[in-house]
Amino acid sequence: MYTFESRVRFSEADHTELLTLPGLVNYFQDCSTFQSEDIGYGVESLKKSGQAWILSAWQIVVNRYPKLGEYIRVSTWATDFTGLFGLRNFKMEDEAGEMAAWANSVWVYMDMKKGRPCRPAKEEVEAYRPEAPLDVEFAPRKIVLPKELEDGESFPVRRHQIDTNEHVNNCQYIQMAIDVVPECERAGQIRVEYKKSAVMGDIIYPKMAVEEQRKIVELCDAEGNPYAVVEFKEK
Repeated sequence: MYTFESRVRFSEADHTELLTLPGLVNYFQDCSTFQSEDIGYGVESLKKSGQAWILSAWQIVVNRYPKLGEYIRVSTWATDFTGLFGLRNFKMEDEAGEMAAWANSVWVYMDMKKGRPCRPAKEEVEAYRPEAPLDVEFAPRKIVLPKELEDGESFPVRRHQIDTNEHVNNCQYIQMAIDVVPECERAGQIRVEYKKSAVMGDIIYPKMAVEEQRKIVELCDAEGNPYAVVEFKEK
């Protein structure tokens, strides 16, 4: 397990003085990035090899959003590697050791030059030292779409949304979805299924549906092909 400690910053909180949902997601992303950097498979190493772990799906459950100034502990660990896929868990704990949030994630190893999945090297898999997963119920990776979705107003990909892979950052899709349904900014469970990477110059065409137990935002290209599907549920 890889862990780092932090404190909720003013820049990560909103007008309610609580950590934002994108801020929480970024803590999880940063934790996995720090682990990869520390074991020798960070950004520069992957750029040289032309390969990278690309996030395929999230399930994030939030028990509570930590407060501004609160001390937190963020942890991540690999739980399994199967063929082209890797599974990873996350958790965020408060000073009392109570779990404020947790996540399960599915990653696919990609040859970035060829644009297709490939098998990771044995030594890289072993470096992550898989451990037992969280003792919780994991949702399926695939998100079932409603039969009908309502079209929203399109918007362009912005430069600040691009990450080191020259793609839209994983967290930015969640922020896009929150912009479509702002009432979901304090959701208790978030699932994201990533379909394809948006890049600078792309236009995002959102579609939205509201059901009794969930809200769905599908972020698509001009032809209706999804970049990502985001599902929000209440606590």
